[in-house]
Amino acid sequence: MTTNAPENKPDQREKRVTLYDTTLRDGNQAKGISFSLEDKLAVARKLDTFGVDYIEGGWPNPTNPTDVEFFRRAKAMTWKHAKIAAFGSTCRPGGAPENDPILKPLVESGAPVLTIFGKSWDLHVTDVLRTTLEENLRMIRESVAFLKKNCEEVVYDAEHFFDGYKANSAYALDTLKAAQAGGADCIVLCDTNGGMALSWELEEITARVKSELNTPLGIHVHNDTGVAVANSLAAVRAGAVQVQGVINGYGERCGNANLTTIIPDLQFKMGFSVVSDEQMRGLRALSLSIDEIANLAADIRQPYVGEAAFAHKGGAHVDGVMKLARSFEHMDPSLVGNGRDFVVSNQSGGSLIWDKLRAIKSDIDRRSPAVADILAEVKRLEDEGYHFELADGSFQLLARRRLGLFKDRFEFLGFRAIEEQVGGTVRSEFTLKLKVGDEIEHTAAEGNGPVDAMNAAMLKALIKFFPSLKDLELADFKVRVLDNHSGAGAKVRVWTRYVDHSHPEREPYGTIGVSTNIIEASWLALMDGIQYKLMLDGE
Repeated sequence: MTTNAPENKPDQREKRVTLYDTTLRDGNQAKGISFSLEDKLAVARKLDTFGVDYIEGGWPNPTNPTDVEFFRRAKAMTWKHAKIAAFGSTCRPGGAPENDPILKPLVESGAPVLTIFGKSWDLHVTDVLRTTLEENLRMIRESVAFLKKNCEEVVYDAEHFFDGYKANSAYALDTLKAAQAGGADCIVLCDTNGGMALSWELEEITARVKSELNTPLGIHVHNDTGVAVANSLAAVRAGAVQVQGVINGYGERCGNANLTTIIPDLQFKMGFSVVSDEQMRGLRALSLSIDEIANLAADIRQPYVGEAAFAHKGGAHVDGVMKLARSFEHMDPSLVGNGRDFVVSNQSGGSLIWDKLRAIKSDIDRRSPAVADILAEVKRLEDEGYHFELADGSFQLLARRRLGLFKDRFEFLGFRAIEEQVGGTVRSEFTLKLKVGDEIEHTAAEGNGPVDAMNAAMLKALIKFFPSLKDLELADFKVRVLDNHSGAGAKVRVWTRYVDHSHPEREPYGTIGVSTNIIEASWLALMDGIQYKLMLDGE
């Protein structure tokens, strides 16, 4: 099934597949991931900007204060495109939905979309819930109906649907019909175990379900057999109009269906209009930024967005691509914000750098010595461990300095960090010397650790010269070891994210610092964070 664009209007194709992102709920259940409240809000903003249709924020209930606060904060925010969804389950056996301790917090979250799961597998009904098959149907029907009266949209996730269908297809279908009778806006078929259906089976079952129901269908699969992306696409072929998944494929066990792959597959390979061309060019940046927020190393071999996705090392491949790119590439990497990398000839990144520089100085010539100079410097720094796609603030400063378009607003003269244990308490003090114009500022501050003291001292020294800095918030700070074999002497990368409350229209921005000394790496990232804010204010 494909959709065709009207003549001369490539962006006006009917949008037949919606994206439902569950990075903040299912993705957050992955081993090694634990999003803070600020992490979740930052991820949600990025997903909204990219063009995701639904963002599942989590499961609001009194035992999960982070998710309760997320929905409180989300309700007060303006979303450009996405609808925020809260997640929960059907009411308990024998109970009324309006009094249910799970459903009530869902309604109280104020989320415009409420998603609940229910049991599709008769084994779960009798042996896990320990209730009757008929009672389970009532729970589904009445829970959906209750939520439908209290929100804009209800999504019903049919948990373990494919297990249930294989065990007792008639009953599994009855559970879906109960959700339909309750008024569900979308019914999502879930391969919760991630191993109950290969693509051809899943497509056949989904087509059968579609013939039995009038409600739009969605698909939610896990990757335990390595076919989550293929299964999601197979479901779309069979008539599903919503795809649930996670950016970068995080999730329990082997992960969820990877939206970072599914989105371009739908748009470029199956002809659906999912996001705009401009948004699609931000796909790699989205993938990298979510990895950074999750404090995970990016998978360089991810389709479309990985660093190696369009890398060419073999001599014949390099020669072929340089003569005719499509001879060895399935698509133009720039369409997803990636770049071609000739590993042997060391020509990677030139097109991306030039594109970024044109956004700064529109008339810059690709053959300009400045382009080559900035590219060489970027490559040198990336060899040191920098990653500018995660820290556009630092890249913008580097480029503008090299192009002569920006002069630092203050000069760094030196610092000293003191860590002292007194009476069982560790005391952190940071002293620094800066020069602003002809005036030298020498100051010190204490903090909750060396980075907090460093940030406090820097702001203390500069606010009297630049009062707008009082509204600059260091919203995130992460450290990653780049060489696990060097132990305590390893090089580290520090990544920061700043929010400028004096200009709420500005997107949060990142800066970066790399060093074998964690204090120096932190200093470099924080110094760029303030310089970038001052640069934007000057513009």
